Amino acid sequence: MSPKNLSALNKTHKLLLNKLKDKRTRQIYNKFEKYLNINENFAVAVSGGPDSLALSFLAKIYSIKNLLNVKYFIIDHKLRNNSTLEAKNVQKQLKKFSINLNILKWNGIKPKKNIQSIARDKRYELLLNETKKFKIKNILLGHHLDDLFENFFIRILRGSGLNGLISLDKKTQNNNINIIRPLLNFEKKDLTYISKFIFGFFVEDPSNEDDKFKRVKIRSFLKKLETEGLDKKKFLLTINNLKFSNETIKFYTKKNLLENTYFSEKKKLIILKESFFHHSAEVIFRSFTDVIKIVGKKYYPVRGKKIDSIIQLINNKSYFKVTLGGCVIKKVNQTVIVSKE
Repeated sequence: MSPKNLSALNKTHKLLLNKLKDKRTRQIYNKFEKYLNINENFAVAVSGGPDSLALSFLAKIYSIKNLLNVKYFIIDHKLRNNSTLEAKNVQKQLKKFSINLNILKWNGIKPKKNIQSIARDKRYELLLNETKKFKIKNILLGHHLDDLFENFFIRILRGSGLNGLISLDKKTQNNNINIIRPLLNFEKKDLTYISKFIFGFFVEDPSNEDDKFKRVKIRSFLKKLETEGLDKKKFLLTINNLKFSNETIKFYTKKNLLENTYFSEKKKLIILKESFFHHSAEVIFRSFTDVIKIVGKKYYPVRGKKIDSIIQLINNKSYFKVTLGGCVIKKVNQTVIVSKE
């Protein structure tokens, strides 16, 4: 880097650090710094909305203070006519703050149904592929407290179990890459403040106002609950208590996977011992779900009803062969083999 460019970069860094003189911004950043607490290079997923722009600023400050390298990515879904222009505008605005945003494009035929779910899966696929190129093992997402509440009610409507209800965790893994949500304890109003104070703009996604989407309906429902006296702190306490119970089940699920499976990376299959199924129904269900995710290389698990059906087959049949979630599941006598389809 030339002395001139280095001088400009240092000037921008100083400008950004000076933003912490604002009391509210400093308080938000201090909370973020404590909550993130990593010492490895990472990537940031950006959408252009207030949540991800706030995350971009907070992550930039964190990287400056901790001398870490950060990659920023925005997905151009090409689902709206102006999506490419929108992504380029966000890229241009962030560049003013030495945040170099890379645009990843979703090319190909777009779905007519289940658009948000399929687009979400595509986002993860593009992000994971790109971070692997740079050998980055951490991706930061902008999910916040309001998303946590919305997710809870969406999962209730789907009939999800305990694991589904509190599925937005601070840290999860996908193909050995850490998916980190450092804003889960932050309210949207604080993130909107950061976005306006630092950048002076953010993108308004029209789908956020379209009540044909379930998430938008849930958001409206939660606003009504707040007017009726919903206490967010108590609601969060309930979710955290459920997470504590969930961690106990996760412990025994992990133990079952370690002790009662054999993984052949060369043959891309997992063999389940008979003792794999000598546990409580919930531990068996989760263990088997994880096996399907590992072999099938899926980020999101297969629907619970389908998993239940396979487990019933395992319990009642001495031999069968079926496909599910990108896997071939075969039982011979008391041995179950799950291989890549």
